[in-house]
Amino acid sequence: MLSRLKNLVPTTPKSSALKGQTILALDIGTTNVKAVMVEIADSRISVIGVGRQEQDLADMAAGAIADIQAVVANCNKALSAAEEQAGLRAERVVIGIAGELIKGITDTVTIDRPEATKPISEPEFDEFVKEAQSRAHGQAKHEVTLELSGRSTELRLINSALVSVEVDGYKVTNPIGFQGSTADVQLYTAFAPLVHIGAIEQVAGHLDLDILAVAAEPFAVARAIIGDDPSVSKNAILIDIGGGTTDIAVVRDGGLEGTRMFGIGGRAFTNSIARDMNVSFDQAEFKKITLSEDVSGDETSDIEAALKKTLEVWIQGVQLALSEFDWLDYLPHQIMLCGGGSGLELLQEKLAGETWQKDLPFSKMVQVRTIDVRDVRDTRDRTDSVRDHTMITVLGLARVAADTVSMQPDGSQIVEKISKVVKK
Repeated sequence: MLSRLKNLVPTTPKSSALKGQTILALDIGTTNVKAVMVEIADSRISVIGVGRQEQDLADMAAGAIADIQAVVANCNKALSAAEEQAGLRAERVVIGIAGELIKGITDTVTIDRPEATKPISEPEFDEFVKEAQSRAHGQAKHEVTLELSGRSTELRLINSALVSVEVDGYKVTNPIGFQGSTADVQLYTAFAPLVHIGAIEQVAGHLDLDILAVAAEPFAVARAIIGDDPSVSKNAILIDIGGGTTDIAVVRDGGLEGTRMFGIGGRAFTNSIARDMNVSFDQAEFKKITLSEDVSGDETSDIEAALKKTLEVWIQGVQLALSEFDWLDYLPHQIMLCGGGSGLELLQEKLAGETWQKDLPFSKMVQVRTIDVRDVRDTRDRTDSVRDHTMITVLGLARVAADTVSMQPDGSQIVEKISKVVKK
């Protein structure tokens, strides 16, 4: 176990009241580890400590941990900085997970009820949800097996969120107590390969942290934007462009419709510059992030030409991901970006263009902008350190932490989940 800061006050123990709990949100990204200590009280989040540590090129692969020991060392540095600023020692953590093999499935299960006049009970509805999760697990396993050329892999459920519930065709926000002959349950579920979960558990163990939850990162971003207000009716496509992957979440009427991921991120753009201009990765990264600054006209053209090659492949990935939401009659026209790769002006211009949109069910031309920290609901920053779109994912993980600690301690959580994530 790596040494961490001494003489820090421990967080609130598990058996204490839910108010004022201190939890760590940890975003293990391809390019950077971000650690945020938050205090949660009445579903409101206060940021009290922030740390960040850059990762080496070989530490991560396509959004997943490739070198456990190196990632532990990076997390330890970020964590120690957050703890020092907060003046507290972290004990519990919510960790984000990304990668092409993270599968977010949205499925509708129709349940025929033999006793239509009997009110739906919480145990009965719990069984509905389990049935939907089981079906989604089979679909996710099939997709992953195809992507791995027939090799089977063990998957674990990491997130589950209700999208909508109908009883005899009547949409309800809480089905408990309703009577009816059929119940249609639409559920979002996310699954991750056991090997990825195991690596995260190893990291947490080395850091002496108790895992409160593991969250698919696009799910976390959606939770950051939706927040805890049942009156929110947000419609947006959320795109998190990290170093190794692009994660997409579609939100309609304040509910999460689903998520998709593909393995092109900011490093792919940097690699295209390095390859075409015959420079090192670090030099290419510098050229990419300073593209709009003082560079010669000829060099600007060369950089843009290299970026546009990868950009064409990236936009095709976005098209394909959004085309898979084929149960939606329309897609939200607002596109909100976060992650380090989202600051690339050429990328934003490409998204705002007409060509790639024409075969998708947009009701109007898309509007593109980066997510501002002020878009994250019920969260305040006491450190004045969380300032831009690169921190949105880790704030979303903090929202998942708030969701998790608000669940009822006796394990009866279905109604609580409905109140947090179902469409209103």
